[in-house]
Amino acid sequence: MALNFQPIYVLASGGERAIENLNVVSNNLANINTPGFKKLMLREMSQYLPENKGDSSHLFVFPRFNDTPVMTTQGNLIKTDSILDFAIFGDGFFAVETPNGIKYTRNGHFLRNGEGYIVDSNGNYVLNSQGKRIQIADTTHQIKVLNDGTIYVGTENVGKLMIKNFSAVRPDSESYYIPDTQKNAVEIPAKYSVKQGYLEQSNVNGIKAMIELINAQRRFEIYGNLMRSLDQMEQKSNEIGRA
Repeated sequence: MALNFQPIYVLASGGERAIENLNVVSNNLANINTPGFKKLMLREMSQYLPENKGDSSHLFVFPRFNDTPVMTTQGNLIKTDSILDFAIFGDGFFAVETPNGIKYTRNGHFLRNGEGYIVDSNGNYVLNSQGKRIQIADTTHQIKVLNDGTIYVGTENVGKLMIKNFSAVRPDSESYYIPDTQKNAVEIPAKYSVKQGYLEQSNVNGIKAMIELINAQRRFEIYGNLMRSLDQMEQKSNEIGRA
């Protein structure tokens, strides 16, 4: 007497989704203190597989991976009083020039390098609205940033921060984001104000993320227990067949 192994395949697919869910939630928790980090979600889909020409007793639903959308909701702003700490309140991302092209971030913890250019914490150049690097050579006058991102050193306008917004983004390395080409992302208007002396916190809720982690662990355990139970049933059915 043989057991139909299709249920095991279904459970294995669900277990794989549970592992992916664990990875996503763990990544969110690991970045809970990363300025400007945006929470990821695991979105799943169901795939129906009719077997035996529509026999209703052999219709299975496989949980399948869909995507991991970035939740771009606003994070809380914390006051740092640092002159080159900027927070975006609203939509959009700071544009940064990296060795691998322009990338985008909500982490506005910026610095001046040895040549006076504004850089991020990775040493990459922050860009102005013209796509150029922003240099502050004058260190004797106060740096002031307006709500629209225009930077003044004393009375001199040294540039306006490039802030872009997209219909969909996906995470890249080092807390950067890039337009999600798989979703045909397009640039859309950015409605924002820039707050000098503030940083945006991660939008991950620590308590909710811990609950999600526990639920994901339990989900994986359930799939594992069910697969072990089915395996034991198979062994017993083979024993009965030999008897």
